[in-house]
Amino acid sequence: MKVLHLDTNHPLLLEQFSELGFENDEDYQSTKEQVEKKIHLYHGIVIRSRFTIDQQFLDKATNLKFIGRVGAGLENIDTGYARQKGVFLASAPEGNRNAVGEHALGMLLSLMNKMNKANRQVKKGKWEREGNRGVELEGKTVGIIGYGNMGKAFAKKLKGFDVEVICYDIIGGVGDENARQVGIMELQQKSDVISLHVPQTELTVGMVNSEFIESIHNPFWLINTARGKCVVTKDLVEGLKSGKVLGAGLDVLEYEKKSFEYMFAQKPKALKYLRKAKNVLLTPHVAGWTVESKIKLAQTIVDKIQERFC
Repeated sequence: MKVLHLDTNHPLLLEQFSELGFENDEDYQSTKEQVEKKIHLYHGIVIRSRFTIDQQFLDKATNLKFIGRVGAGLENIDTGYARQKGVFLASAPEGNRNAVGEHALGMLLSLMNKMNKANRQVKKGKWEREGNRGVELEGKTVGIIGYGNMGKAFAKKLKGFDVEVICYDIIGGVGDENARQVGIMELQQKSDVISLHVPQTELTVGMVNSEFIESIHNPFWLINTARGKCVVTKDLVEGLKSGKVLGAGLDVLEYEKKSFEYMFAQKPKALKYLRKAKNVLLTPHVAGWTVESKIKLAQTIVDKIQERFC
């Protein structure tokens, strides 16, 4: 079994694949077109988000048996066409769910207690106490949209707080001891915090727009560690300006490139507002990007491939 590694990952992937008898090749520089010319030689691909695996690519990958995507989602792969061609798809949401849960909680607490703003002020020599009076999480209702690996991890982190945790998902029966599953109307009526943990699909792109924001009964904090395109940034900015959105913790942004690896080239007005807003916390798509998750993501891919093919 020959495997082509298209992104750098934890070395355990190469080591353990070798132990399984796989032949590893690494190519972290070639263009997609150059890779297409040789992809017929390989039975497996390991990738993060370097480029899109589309129908044209898959048609040239005539011997492909599996794609290992070292990350949570599969949106950079034409999953329907891949499965149609009998290609096994392995992603690793189990590998970074804990990291995402911790990051989401850290963002929320930082926003509610104005830590980011206070930190900047003190470093500039400004000692303002009243202007940095925080809000407690106790007694609030946290609404989680998308209750899979990431949503469940975030709910688990909230277990030690005196909060009500509710979740909404298009799949029924996913609620557990950490979150009560509700319909969308109850989530809109009760939530003081909304945290997104959905994949990027036709249903979720642009889901947080002006209509969604207005549908939430209470002013609320928004956390997005899912995908940037789930939030319409200009509508979020209007919500922040009006006070309907009390603050936003965004690990992902609408303007990210598909690779997720590089700063976006666009600099629209909405993004400029976010960068200056004191009640907005931005991080560069690193919610699931910890020392530990790098190991766990790689190990999850190895385990899934081994179970399927060995």
